[in-house]
Amino acid sequence: MYRTTFVVSFLLCLCRAIPTPEEKQCGYVSCNAVKDDMINVHLVPHTHDDVGWLKTVDQYYYGARNDIQNAGVQYVLDSVIPELVNDPSKRFIYVEIAFFARWWREQEDNMKTVVKGLVNSGQLEFILGGWCMNDEASTHYNAIIDQHALGFEFLRQNFGGCGRPRIGWQVDPFGHSREQASLFAQFGFDGLFFGRLDYQDKNHRLNTTTMEMLWHGSPDNLGEKSDLFTGVLYNLYQPPGGFDFNQYSSDEPFMDDPRLHDYNVDKKVDDFLKAAKDQAKYYKTNHIMMTMGSDFEYQNAHHWYKNLDKLIHYTNKRQTTDNSKINLLYSTPSCYTYQLNRANKTWPTKSDDFYPYAYREHSFMTGYFTSRAALKGYIRETNAFLQACRQLDALARLAPDFHNSSLKIQVLREAMGVAQHHDAVSGTEKQQVAYDYAMRLANGRSECQKVMNDAMGQLVPKGSEGFMGVFFCDLLNISACSITEQNKQFVMIVYNPLSHSIDHWVRLPVIGSAYSVSGPSGEAIETQMIPVFKRTQNIPERKGYMAKNELVFRVEIPALGYSTYMIKMSEGTHMLRKTTNVRRFSGEPFAIKNKHMSLKFDSNGNWDKLTDLHTGQSVDARSDIVYYHGMAGNCSQGKFQSSGAYIFRPNGTTPQTWTDPPTVVTVDGPLVNEVHTEFSPWVTQVTRQYKDEPYLEVEWTVGPITIVDKMGKEVVVRVNTGMKSDATFYTDANGRDIIKRVRNFRKTWNLNQTESVAGNYYPVNSRIFLRDESSGMQFTVLTDRSQGGASIQDGQLELMVHRRLLYDDSLGVGEPMNETGSDKQGLIIRGKMYVHFGQISDAAKFHREFGLRTYLTPITAFTKTDMNYQDYSMFYNTMWSGLKQELPANIHMLTLEQWGGPTLTPSQTQPYLIRLEHFYENGEDPQLSLPVTVNLQDLFVTFNIASIEELTLGANLAIADLQRLSWNTVDGDLVTDKNNNVYKVENRQKLKGSLDITLNPMEIRTFQVNLKDGPPRQNVDKFTVFS
Repeated sequence: MYRTTFVVSFLLCLCRAIPTPEEKQCGYVSCNAVKDDMINVHLVPHTHDDVGWLKTVDQYYYGARNDIQNAGVQYVLDSVIPELVNDPSKRFIYVEIAFFARWWREQEDNMKTVVKGLVNSGQLEFILGGWCMNDEASTHYNAIIDQHALGFEFLRQNFGGCGRPRIGWQVDPFGHSREQASLFAQFGFDGLFFGRLDYQDKNHRLNTTTMEMLWHGSPDNLGEKSDLFTGVLYNLYQPPGGFDFNQYSSDEPFMDDPRLHDYNVDKKVDDFLKAAKDQAKYYKTNHIMMTMGSDFEYQNAHHWYKNLDKLIHYTNKRQTTDNSKINLLYSTPSCYTYQLNRANKTWPTKSDDFYPYAYREHSFMTGYFTSRAALKGYIRETNAFLQACRQLDALARLAPDFHNSSLKIQVLREAMGVAQHHDAVSGTEKQQVAYDYAMRLANGRSECQKVMNDAMGQLVPKGSEGFMGVFFCDLLNISACSITEQNKQFVMIVYNPLSHSIDHWVRLPVIGSAYSVSGPSGEAIETQMIPVFKRTQNIPERKGYMAKNELVFRVEIPALGYSTYMIKMSEGTHMLRKTTNVRRFSGEPFAIKNKHMSLKFDSNGNWDKLTDLHTGQSVDARSDIVYYHGMAGNCSQGKFQSSGAYIFRPNGTTPQTWTDPPTVVTVDGPLVNEVHTEFSPWVTQVTRQYKDEPYLEVEWTVGPITIVDKMGKEVVVRVNTGMKSDATFYTDANGRDIIKRVRNFRKTWNLNQTESVAGNYYPVNSRIFLRDESSGMQFTVLTDRSQGGASIQDGQLELMVHRRLLYDDSLGVGEPMNETGSDKQGLIIRGKMYVHFGQISDAAKFHREFGLRTYLTPITAFTKTDMNYQDYSMFYNTMWSGLKQELPANIHMLTLEQWGGPTLTPSQTQPYLIRLEHFYENGEDPQLSLPVTVNLQDLFVTFNIASIEELTLGANLAIADLQRLSWNTVDGDLVTDKNNNVYKVENRQKLKGSLDITLNPMEIRTFQVNLKDGPPRQNVDKFTVFS
């Protein structure tokens, strides 16, 4: 009954002049009028809706489990829409499309028409527009782009141009990345606003009137193309004190009947005028923005808007009664940005980032760089799985209507979009919410496995021979896989999602002791058998798996293609004895080496000396796994701050080490040498050196972290090198640009350091390295997931890999960071790092190429067969590439997918979306850092391209139609690179004729691709599914 009445009331409201979908008045022209001779206070009604945190995303949407938190997003939207309809001056912004899409799917056509009218009038404005408000420390740029593009696609399909966001809105993440600003600029945003920055930085900016600036997102590479106007919000993202009009707030509403005893209008207006004047003195123009909302507010929008109407009315009335120069108006962040641009001021600039973030003394939010390390690893691995799924769908040209592939992929796209949320991949959610995130990812992977099976069914058979289907093993990292354990013969198909051919090492859990492996051409592949050690066998999640050995061999995989390997158990055990020598360490120093590097171990079995065999240069390298005790406290003051999900605060500046020498076992063989080091029963490390590889693989296994001493622990992998690093180290920004870090130093203010360890931790998304300029050498560590890292002493690196804490840090999550695992004894986590030591001049070539290989690892799939190689190869392709030629060595195909649903440019055939990326920085390599041209004309095997249209990075606007606001800065209009060479990145125009694509260093270019003789375009509404 209520829903029917609700819709009817809206239909009656349509008689008012709400713009129809054809009458678009959105954008800057839709902003409410300002008064240039006054201080204009832009009141921004908003709600901040976490896509999971204390409750799951579904619980938040429906308002379930209000015993945890009173929050129901559906009621926010239900409540706001009538208020906007009733008053054309009102405004509201909405951010998290994961929630809005859920709400939109439930609405009837009449309601959708009303909402489209509000969007077209500028009353309802989408800000940011991603599936979530992503974390900025733990996210990879590929996933950031994807989750925003997902939200942009929903908005474009349902609201057209008026749904395109113009402003970034990162009000709650705990620190801010320079790469995020660069990506926002490439999305076509005109500005970014955020709430959290270091308390010392904020004080400095308030005192110097630099709360707003032009942020150089990629100053050494993309220049002005990556510049973004950026502002710091005065009150985080909350209203000024006393003006929270949420129905559950203790702040007083306006009581404006003078006949009543509690009449308070004069006091409320006085208080607000004071708040406005206090804020205005810290900003450069006569415009300030006040965020009128907070977490999950506007569930009763009438309560908010009724009081905001009174606030505006009575405050503006003072202009005539008291000659006040304060003017209040309903506004949005984009309207505020437009007025700042219109003011034509000169703005300061910034070229570093906003890490690390402390909200008070002793309270650095650097713990979440590592929190829930297993979930971080799963998200990273799943993103590679998603990219491969989309590629195979496109290469196999699966029909969205027949194979249903678009809807299946959408399940994983949405799950990955949710997982990028700043309380998801960050690890700052409750445990039951973390389980929900993991479940969504697992469901999405299951759907994508179906797509991959369908794609393999198209690409593997040579003719009409049916394909038997493939199975996937998700627990290979703990040597568990049913199909390799339970079958004496099986086929492995390994797919390479990179646009370059690669070699890759495979480790398969098996029950036999000898196997033969045939390669794609039937050739015999050299193998090595290694026993599965007790440390792995005892992992609780491995229960029920039988493998006692691992079969190790190297595979070769073509670009965007697959190779097939046939594995068959052999009789006897002679091969194991012949190829592998396992022995306990005898106390004699020893070394492992290949043609690139040698690593000596001392008489205790510890790392001793690492040598680059190309130059002969050595460092005294020592690697161990140690831990800090987490600080306990009641968090009432900074000095009592405890370590928790967000906060890293060690109890002391020196980590705890082990009193006894480690237990060491060595494994020698023709393909890989291993040194297994047990520091304690819950801390182990394997150092591996594969044949002919220019790196060391360091596999760490930590857990269950002991808490019998009632003390939480923060575990780090530490490497001491003795290099002269001069307090300097380098980390990546979300997997792209490299940023220089200097210990106990901040580029834009004088730091008063209160935590010498935690205050020097930075997010490490993919790599961290040291340089010794005197020797010209670089020591690089690449990671398999996001972690916190630092160089606490010269020549030393440490990366935090696992945390188990017994106190909450009082920042909202309400429980300690204490993951107990499947057996409730404590979670065991395993991960890998890759160490490279070489000349600075050559280092980028390694870490750029291998960093990409580490991020997008090959996908292995298995199938059972009784055929021999000759019979199998008669019916099935054993090696195949989707490219006719590889892309240049410095170019990566970031995106390849069928673009389902309405496209940006009308197309009669099914279009594709392609992103190409130059993944080297300016000056990193004498050849690979140069611009490069790629021709798409005859690149792909399964389709040919008829035409392309270049789009913005978010694929929601033709690049030729992009117009961004320009800004005056204190360092002038031109940007210089690290060598002070002045340059600009040219504007891209609509491509015509040749399909030659030129890319400059760190440039990503996005294209809608129309195929020759492609199938008819499928109008599949992917947004009808849920993750």
